[in-house]
Amino acid sequence: MDFHIRQRTSVKALRCREIENFTMASENTPHVQAKFFTKQSQYSLPDTPYSVPASVGIPELSALVNQILKGKDRGDESEEAGIDFDFLLEGEFLRVPLDKHLESRGISTEDLVEIEFVERQPAPKPEDSLLHDDWVSCLQGCKECILSGCYDNTVRLWTTTGTPLLTIPGHTAPVKCVQWISSDEEPICRFISGSHDQTILIWEWHRAENSMECVHACRGHAGSVDCVAVNDNKDRFVSGSWDKMLKLWSAASVAEGDTEEQSEVPKKKQKVSKKVQTRVPILTLSGHTEGISAAEWLSRSEVCTASWDHTMRLWDMEKATQTSQMQGTKVFLDMSYSPLNGQIVTASADRHLRLWDPRVSDGAIVKCTYTSHTGWVSGVSWSPVNPNLFISGSYDAVMKLWDIRSPKAPLYNMSGHEEKILAVDWSIPSLLLSGAADNHLKIFQYKDTQLGR
Repeated sequence: MDFHIRQRTSVKALRCREIENFTMASENTPHVQAKFFTKQSQYSLPDTPYSVPASVGIPELSALVNQILKGKDRGDESEEAGIDFDFLLEGEFLRVPLDKHLESRGISTEDLVEIEFVERQPAPKPEDSLLHDDWVSCLQGCKECILSGCYDNTVRLWTTTGTPLLTIPGHTAPVKCVQWISSDEEPICRFISGSHDQTILIWEWHRAENSMECVHACRGHAGSVDCVAVNDNKDRFVSGSWDKMLKLWSAASVAEGDTEEQSEVPKKKQKVSKKVQTRVPILTLSGHTEGISAAEWLSRSEVCTASWDHTMRLWDMEKATQTSQMQGTKVFLDMSYSPLNGQIVTASADRHLRLWDPRVSDGAIVKCTYTSHTGWVSGVSWSPVNPNLFISGSYDAVMKLWDIRSPKAPLYNMSGHEEKILAVDWSIPSLLLSGAADNHLKIFQYKDTQLGR
């Protein structure tokens, strides 16, 4: 498979430097007094200042920490393991020589500097590439399975090892969004799919028979359904559409107002129910002036939406009102909310990713901007277990892994797609997923060394 990962320069070749290199520098070389600390207990160091050249970089600091660890009765473990470390000063990764970083932060080289170090995140490993019949427009993982929506009007169900389980017809136009309602480990698993055909379908997958049934057709939108989001209780979901409306729906198996209709679901490829119940929205909210591209639940009653009208809006679903608005500069194509840090990262048509704090009532809501993509940023997704990491996908056909503490550059670039990426997903901690206009869903394996997962 045509996978490539461009990694940052390895420091392993520099490990042979002796620690004396730090102390034998000429007397004219400025030095900095530095204390090293880490939250990873296996690498803890004595609370002792070390004198290091002010112009030291990441390779030299990593070699120094390894040498100190080697002297802590660790034998040759650090050298054999080839441990690469990253370094943070005041919450930001060191990406330039130490003196340049201190200068940019207004810190004197005469001050005692406290430097945090963490084991460097390893490069994600390409695992599989799943071929579809048309563009892969949306996807979501759940424990052992992956859902993908396709421009051939179908939803597909896969195992995380790449085995196809079902190809599911039902929509009459390209599928634009999918999301699990219940876990794929349950006997009957439920999920939803939204489409350019203006409908949302609720599905039940019977695991034992590996059969699929469409149980509800949610009707009410007058435009393409581009995003859906299920709440934590799994009893309600919202949808955003090209018709500019946000709608609230019941996700329950049975809901008041359900009516039965004769289904026109195609029989090709997979048998589905002959009768489907129609479901209408509980609530419709207007306010956006262009199509809604993304929606996320921030709490039990609060929803955030992003739109082509350059705004994000917060909604109180219990009071049925808009509570606030965040103004952007370009079209929002996607967003992702992390319950681990309470922040939102957005993907825009100006090639930038931005970090927002919706809790800020005054001052700068945009906390940071991340620039590296050369095309529209079409998808973004937070790590479900690490509050610092997220991935992004772009029309430049590259998926990137980011750390919010490294605003100047991504950790890794993951290429292999031949056409623009349309969606990314990080619902499964160990898998990074991307879907693209080359008809492929690509899977990358990932292990978070800082969390031991």
